[in-house]
Amino acid sequence: MLALLLAGPASAACYADYKAKQDNPLQLHYGVIELRPSACDPQSAADTLRARLGDGWQLLQVMSVFDDDGLQRRKASAGEYFLRY
Repeated sequence: MLALLLAGPASAACYADYKAKQDNPLQLHYGVIELRPSACDPQSAADTLRARLGDGWQLLQVMSVFDDDGLQRRKASAGEYFLRY
């Protein structure tokens, strides 16, 4: 029992949902990205997304940062951009 208490809490998973666009032709997408637990805040999520987005995608907005509890309800909305980047 003491070993469990000394081990501390496990790192929780962290995710962010976002909106991005691509020009010529204009395309928009909504997606979900997994983040490092140490980068679980909106600014870090935005920095991570800017570095990971490819194919001419530009970050428009980080909508929220959340844990496992919010992951499944966003899956259908994110479609092919669910945990893609």
